[in-house]
Amino acid sequence: MRIGFLFNHDAGHQVAHSVGILRAYARANAGDTVVALVAPPLQGAVRAGLGDARVDWIDFRPGTVAGIVAPVLDRIAPFSRKSALAANLDVIAGLDALVATERTCLWARRKLGSRAPAFIYIPHGAGDRGVTYHQELAQFDLLLVPGRKYVEAARAAGLIDADNAIGIIGYPKFDTLARPSTPDRLFDNDNPVFVYNPHFDPYLSSWYDFGPRLIDWFSGRPDYNLIVAPHVMLFRKRFHWSLEYRTGRLRPDLPASASAPNILVDVDGPRLFDMSYMRAADVYIGDASSQIYEFMTTPRPAYFIDSHGVPIRHWRAGPVATSLAQLAAMLRDFKAAGARFASAQRALLDETFDSSPIPASERAATAIAEFMAVPKVQRAC
Repeated sequence: MRIGFLFNHDAGHQVAHSVGILRAYARANAGDTVVALVAPPLQGAVRAGLGDARVDWIDFRPGTVAGIVAPVLDRIAPFSRKSALAANLDVIAGLDALVATERTCLWARRKLGSRAPAFIYIPHGAGDRGVTYHQELAQFDLLLVPGRKYVEAARAAGLIDADNAIGIIGYPKFDTLARPSTPDRLFDNDNPVFVYNPHFDPYLSSWYDFGPRLIDWFSGRPDYNLIVAPHVMLFRKRFHWSLEYRTGRLRPDLPASASAPNILVDVDGPRLFDMSYMRAADVYIGDASSQIYEFMTTPRPAYFIDSHGVPIRHWRAGPVATSLAQLAAMLRDFKAAGARFASAQRALLDETFDSSPIPASERAATAIAEFMAVPKVQRAC
């Protein structure tokens, strides 16, 4: 077998969700050829996650002409990702399976037709947005998901039928990024640390209407520390378009108050991906990001900003505000809110992440090997 693992993005937020599976598969299946197909911006992160695994390495990038215009076109669309797929179609056709953490790769499947390998999907997060169960996911042959909520939602959305399969593996990112004995100390005081984690979607995100004003508010509260840790894609573009909600908006910039001594801002650093900020914070403030589930592994106070009127499943984990004034009033009671919502957070975690003494990466590697051992005509749900 030739099993490919695709890392085709310009940001590193997806790497930790599948690099551990690559490593586990290579160690457990020495007779197979494991291929890492890696875009240039991700090569350092992928190499760091490989350990002693033996893999074939493919420099996964667009062709020469596409590479020249990519820096401009990437600001409005995933141009580099699709161009890299187009430039490497024959490489993908030479695989028996391709493991990926996002849907863009399905363009290659449609292009290759009968030459396409099996396509296997690993979610890059634990989210509750509608797009988490996008209809295109039905085009994958195998979906490997963190817990039972995904199976229930995928079946309800019609993503699973006689032509594909779904399996529960747990959350591989937890294997890749071991929990430190103590969280990082990010401020030189003992004041409460809040993390603000806005999404990039222009319809669901609180950043567009509330973000800069929230930072202004914290800058005037030196008794609170604030980490501003948005989804990495928020500051990759000035204009964001939501295909799901047919909405586009210009992203507001950071306010001058973001330089206050009690505020730490990180819009593209590696700590956005390794759960450092989720572990260091005492209180979470967010909207649609699935990183709330990484924060809740230790139940703590969480607050959500509703800027759009569409309820999100994980808002059961804490109070929901519809204005900055309402949120500010709620935050005064954050310790009591943490205790009040602890049981709801544990219930959300239980339905989202399946626990097992076997690491999720190893469970995924076994599931892939077992799936691929079945003749193609017999693979079914």
